Amino acid sequence: MAQQGIKHTFTMADGTAISLETGKLATQAHGSIELRCGNCVILATVVANKDPKDGQDFFPLSVDYQEKFGGAGRIPGSFHRREGKLSDYEILISRIVDRALRPLFPEDYFCDVQVAITLMSADKEILPDALAGLAAAAALAITDIPFNGPISEVRVAKVNGMYKINPTRSEIKNASIDIIIAATENNILMVEGEAQECSESEMAEAIKLGHEAIQLQINAIHKLVEMCGGKKTKRTYTTLPGDEEMQNRIIAFASDKVRQIAKSALSKTTRSDAFKAIRDDFYAQFTEEEIAIVDKKMCNRYFSDIEYEIVREVMINERIRLDGRKLDEVRPIWIETDYLPSAHGSAIFTRGETQSVTTATLGTKDDELMLDTALNIDFAKFILHYNFPGYSTGEVRPNRGPGRREVGHGNLAMRSLKQMLPDMNEYPYTIRVVSDILESNGSSSMATVCAGSLALFDAGVTMKAPISGIAMGLIMDREGKYAILSDILGDEDHLGDMDFKVTGTARGICACQMDIKIDGLKYEILLEALEQARVGRLHILNEMNKVINTPRAEFKSIVPRVETFMIDAEFIGAIIGPGGKNIRELQTRTNTTIVIEEISELKKGKVMIFSNDGDNMKAAVEHIKGVTAVAELGAEYEGIVKNIQSFGAFIEFLPGKEGLLHISEVMWKRLETMDGIINIGDKVKVKLLDIDSKTGKYKLSRKALLPKPEMKPKTETKPK
Repeated sequence: MAQQGIKHTFTMADGTAISLETGKLATQAHGSIELRCGNCVILATVVANKDPKDGQDFFPLSVDYQEKFGGAGRIPGSFHRREGKLSDYEILISRIVDRALRPLFPEDYFCDVQVAITLMSADKEILPDALAGLAAAAALAITDIPFNGPISEVRVAKVNGMYKINPTRSEIKNASIDIIIAATENNILMVEGEAQECSESEMAEAIKLGHEAIQLQINAIHKLVEMCGGKKTKRTYTTLPGDEEMQNRIIAFASDKVRQIAKSALSKTTRSDAFKAIRDDFYAQFTEEEIAIVDKKMCNRYFSDIEYEIVREVMINERIRLDGRKLDEVRPIWIETDYLPSAHGSAIFTRGETQSVTTATLGTKDDELMLDTALNIDFAKFILHYNFPGYSTGEVRPNRGPGRREVGHGNLAMRSLKQMLPDMNEYPYTIRVVSDILESNGSSSMATVCAGSLALFDAGVTMKAPISGIAMGLIMDREGKYAILSDILGDEDHLGDMDFKVTGTARGICACQMDIKIDGLKYEILLEALEQARVGRLHILNEMNKVINTPRAEFKSIVPRVETFMIDAEFIGAIIGPGGKNIRELQTRTNTTIVIEEISELKKGKVMIFSNDGDNMKAAVEHIKGVTAVAELGAEYEGIVKNIQSFGAFIEFLPGKEGLLHISEVMWKRLETMDGIINIGDKVKVKLLDIDSKTGKYKLSRKALLPKPEMKPKTETKPK
């Protein structure tokens, strides 16, 4: 008999049933939850060390979401046929859960915490990403791990004008808004999603409705905790050592100096050096014997706390930002397009001390990105990659490939730009955009959106509209006084209470990403931030439009041209040939790339030929059209002699179609042999005389196209 756990089932507003069960699976984890919704089964576990590692002064939280292919009835497509490292899709879901959980752990809690979320069984219609957050939050709620939750997550979509909580896969295809929201019972924590140029009020309404659904889920977590015996007493943990006397000494020494720097409008590097100089001056007061026993790590923490408090105070009370800007002011912008001569499209977008050089490349269908997930294999025709090398922030750091941050920032830019692309089902090219961040001081993902839009215009991609992005910040004190910041610096992000990125066109929002680090963000403040973001976004868009505001009229010469036409599906095999032999030979001979896509419902084949050379393109088109051409009785053709026999020659009069030119049809006079008459490789004009109804063989004539010689009159002979 199967072991029974503690289970609570609740129903969402639309009638969807969700169950949370503990005590049945993974019981040695500190907390485990099995979530079921339809055929979707998610296992979330959480484990935390009792004590922090020696000297550890940061919170090491790891969140990993992974899908099991067996739970969807599939074998992985990897070489080893097993689940490997997390895919970008799994990383993105891991980040969504991480960003919701991380702010609610105590600030002085530095023990390792690992949250593992596994999709054990997949449902073809139920999206697991938002449910993963609910499962993880429930797993934390039933433990004694210090956590100021519970929280939960839902997806909100606007489908056919109506808002839908946790829509199905089928419904999401027609959504004009698609966002995931995380929140506590009272406050929004995280928003991530995309939209088709929605208004600020529509976005706020979606967030509000999502929060109401989250409150229902959090109530279910509370009931499960009660069924498990009630809320556990949180475990005690070791905090970092402190010294109140040293802290007060540092405050007295540094406060005025830090305040002066905060109001001096210094550059990033100069400001960093100035803050470091204050610390160096403080340590210079000590003798060698005294400095040897000073806990510099603790002192540096106190310095950081002072910088945090004073910079925030100056911004809230004096409305002065670190670089001297007004709260709603965007940093200076300079732009260049067509910067890289060998790129299909390129742009530099520099805003303050943040710079992106971005390229756009147009490729063929063969360049599509295969996305192999547990539920299906899909192909992406639009790819965006974001690179963040160490030198962009003046750091010595090896480049080890993209990390989770790069994947997340690239995904936000990709979701933004794809809204304005032409219909990729019809567009013949695969598009790859690559953003290389050369400098970074805040909002490099938004620089990627702006540079990506410019590079696509420079490449000649028929974008529906240009798109820009801006990162907003928020500073709020304990009394509720706040300052909303446009186009935040890296330090303002670090010191602030909100990082809110918004992208869009002149007509509306295309994507957003919001992380909130405080409790009590009111909807009125959210709406104010959205409106301030709209104004800033339009300012940036205006600067972009001064450089390029329409797609390049003509592709650059280095961009492969494409010719597209339809053929009957019955000819696809003849064009491709056995094992692809025919099409490979044709591509090699004409130096083209040829893609044939079968459209089964139309019984047609879509042929796309890519080439940089007009003559090669023409040759490939003529060959394929020749293969698909239907031979017509009585029609004239120019063929090539392929083989010669004693009884005649075989002529290829259409690509892949050969007919017999019998010796009697070569010319009007009788021939005894074919020797010296025509040679292999000769071009010969012929007429199609007959097609054998049984064998399909073609009978050709050359003499039918030659003038028939006049008959010589017969001479009479007299009888002797």
